[in-house]
Amino acid sequence: MTHNLDARKRWLALIVLCFGELMIVLDTTIVNVALPSIRTDLGFSETSLAWVVNAYMLTFGGFMLLGGRLGDLFGHRKLFLSGIAFFTLASLACGIASSQTFLVVARAIQGLGGAVVAAVALSLVMNLFTEPVERAKAMGIYGFVGAGGGSIGVLLGGFLTGALDWHWIFLVNLPLGILVIVLSLMLLPASKGLATSTKLDVWGAVTVTSSLTLAVYAIVNGNQVGWLTGQTLGMLAAALVLLGTFLRIEAKVEAPLMPLSLFRLRNVSTSNIAGILWAAGMFAWFFLSALYMQLVLGYTPFQIGLAFLPANLIMAAFSLGLSAKMVLRFGIRWSLTVGLSLVAIGLFLLARAPVNGTFVAHVLPSMLILGFGCGISFNPMLLAAMSDVPPDESGLASGVVNTAFMMGGALGLAVLASMSASRTMNLLASGSDHLAALTGGYHSAFLMGGIFAGLAAIISGTFLRVSASAANAEAMH
Repeated sequence: MTHNLDARKRWLALIVLCFGELMIVLDTTIVNVALPSIRTDLGFSETSLAWVVNAYMLTFGGFMLLGGRLGDLFGHRKLFLSGIAFFTLASLACGIASSQTFLVVARAIQGLGGAVVAAVALSLVMNLFTEPVERAKAMGIYGFVGAGGGSIGVLLGGFLTGALDWHWIFLVNLPLGILVIVLSLMLLPASKGLATSTKLDVWGAVTVTSSLTLAVYAIVNGNQVGWLTGQTLGMLAAALVLLGTFLRIEAKVEAPLMPLSLFRLRNVSTSNIAGILWAAGMFAWFFLSALYMQLVLGYTPFQIGLAFLPANLIMAAFSLGLSAKMVLRFGIRWSLTVGLSLVAIGLFLLARAPVNGTFVAHVLPSMLILGFGCGISFNPMLLAAMSDVPPDESGLASGVVNTAFMMGGALGLAVLASMSASRTMNLLASGSDHLAALTGGYHSAFLMGGIFAGLAAIISGTFLRVSASAANAEAMH
């Protein structure tokens, strides 16, 4: 569906959509800086603290594809407004949270709203700008807001947490959400949904999200209750049953959330496996390096925000076109392999950061390398996922790899946070002092995260193939 708006109104509408995207991105990065403060205030353990991130990622990843289908059915503007409203109200709930459970539930609802906004905003951009040149420019601006918003988030998170307290990292969404809703009603074109024959795979979204939630819960609590207890093994078994149910649903349902036929395509399956491994290492970097900087090095929240800034600025620069130029010059496979290899190197460097580390010697080098690695990798990862599918399924393939990325991040973070906590407890039991034990725990997680990213690089370099359609995808970008 295209919209006959004058050029000025279309670009103003893009600004509104960018504000909506900014809210989602801000909430992803702003939270990382505040995690140590949230942990202290609400009494989270290091492993249970992962739920502040994972509750959001699980519902975001599990319902993003369904959000896109709902937009097709009921109209994109209506769903965009609903998603922003859900997200804003959930932000208020997060901002007034005074218990662990209340915050985690509110974060899960935020993820639902964020999933709808992310899926529908992209569709609106594509529908508003149908000319190739205009669409490329609009997508570049939209992508820059996504990457640049991360830089704003880490600084704003550090400032608000340090000057006020962590509650304000969520309350800041209220005025922005209200502004986006008002401007959306004024500028976004109203549209009717598609025919009512469109099917929704609600049970697919519910089963896959429930499966991963149970698996993450079992992993996060494994250190406390024991890995071979009935609770842990029972939850892991239930997670496997639900995953099997999800696969069976996807094989039989008329309009599957994640068509299994896509994974018969070599580049689609390869990019999804690589994306899951990459996300596991990347979210461990965000989560655990913030804890290392505050709990071991004694950084303030604002200093943590400044420490993340170089990586976020580099990623923003690559989103403006540097990554696309690399793909044009060197191809999808080479660019992705090099980018993921840099991510692995950056994580291995963090695994060597000492108890008495300094910013210039032990934090900055890894931040720079990780910024380059992630900046180089993201564009070719999406291109690889879409390179073997026909144009009318490219949006679906992009949604699938983004969903795999979020789910891989949630599961990987649970595994690596649990590994870090287990290593720390073992070191404390063997007589290490508290800071040395914490650092040793973080080292083990960074090392495993680097191994995940290295495996993603090897898989990409070995199994990705440059087909004719891939070459066309590169040329378009």
